[in-house]
Amino acid sequence: MKRWTAILLGAVLTAAFIGPGTVTTAAAAGAGYGLSLLWALAFSTLACWTLQEAAARLTICSGRPLAEALRHQFRGWKGTSVRLLALGAIVLGNAAFEVGNVLGAVAGLELAWPLPRRLLVLGVGLATGALLWFGTLRMLPRVLGAFVAFMGLAFLVTALRIHPPDAAWLRHLVWPTLPEGAGLLVVGLIGTTVVPYNLFLGSGLARGAPLSATRFGLAVAIVGGGLISMAILVVGTAVHGPFTYEALADTLGRTLGGWARTLFALGLFAAGFTSALTAPIAAAITARGLLAEDTSERAPVYRITWLLVWGSGVLLSLLDLRPIPAIIAAQALNGVLLPLVAIFLWIATNDPRLMGRDGLTPRGLNLLTGLSVSIALLLGLRNLLAAFQAAGLGPVLSEAFLLKLAGSLTLILLLLLSRYLYRLRRLAS
Repeated sequence: MKRWTAILLGAVLTAAFIGPGTVTTAAAAGAGYGLSLLWALAFSTLACWTLQEAAARLTICSGRPLAEALRHQFRGWKGTSVRLLALGAIVLGNAAFEVGNVLGAVAGLELAWPLPRRLLVLGVGLATGALLWFGTLRMLPRVLGAFVAFMGLAFLVTALRIHPPDAAWLRHLVWPTLPEGAGLLVVGLIGTTVVPYNLFLGSGLARGAPLSATRFGLAVAIVGGGLISMAILVVGTAVHGPFTYEALADTLGRTLGGWARTLFALGLFAAGFTSALTAPIAAAITARGLLAEDTSERAPVYRITWLLVWGSGVLLSLLDLRPIPAIIAAQALNGVLLPLVAIFLWIATNDPRLMGRDGLTPRGLNLLTGLSVSIALLLGLRNLLAAFQAAGLGPVLSEAFLLKLAGSLTLILLLLLSRYLYRLRRLAS
């Protein structure tokens, strides 16, 4: 019973990252580069479990969720800097997510009812705003979540029919390649799976749960979510011509029948709508934990944060942004912000003052966490360097040189972090 309860806890997190961003980024990766980016989803699934396990263990062993642990661990100007960095990463990242969530819900509606986009954006914005304001969020996410689950099942069946597992799957799963121009999509694939605010959400949900059952439940649920993401990428390989939602719906319809096209429209809307509700709430919970002692939903920090995230998402969605580029950019932004949150979590779970001697990260798991942090750092730094280059703030560099430069910076940061973690763990002895 404890393991089944833990699986349900993990399923909450899986449902949170299977949204419009996952559908858009994974399908676009398949349409543009075939199976060559499957490795990014395999890595991000492993990193997701590794970091979510660390977030849950932090709460179980220390009694403090991630946000509270960060607030209590760092004092003085260091504490202020850490809290502001973490808060900025979550609020900015969730605001970017909110744009993609609203546009994803609208795109699902457009597949069923071709109404003016701004009218649909206003409808989705007003509906989510009213639900957030009055707090009536019990049954609706569960009902809409069922549509998302059925949509994921449709993608799995379609993927197996289009491209049954073979040696090509295995090769692309374990052998990383980075085609020219695919850097943004790789960061986006990681950013849509290892969602920074999910680390705070999962940390809060784990309060009072047994550690072994929680690890098992997270593994089952997150691996299932990773398989759905890979199935979406495989279905994307069958899209003919430029990638659009219409083309993806047609691919499902040709394989399974017309009902699958309707299911995709409803599933995309449901995924966007439920995510448009959870992103502001997750940001508000994080801000409250980082900045305020008041844990009620009436805390000013709580209400101001979700209003800021929700309002910015709706207003930016009214600017006639194209949904697919906007969503991919949002995922890439979260891929840049992820290393900040992951580093904070890595430090916290290696601090004996928080975890005690028995709760410290085991050596093998610490290596996996370090690998997750290093890859996230590498890709995030690569994307930042590419953004500076695109803005004309640096010379035009090749993809290979960008990766070498980002790799050098990552190595320096990891050496500094390893030295700090070694000093922290010595406190336990």
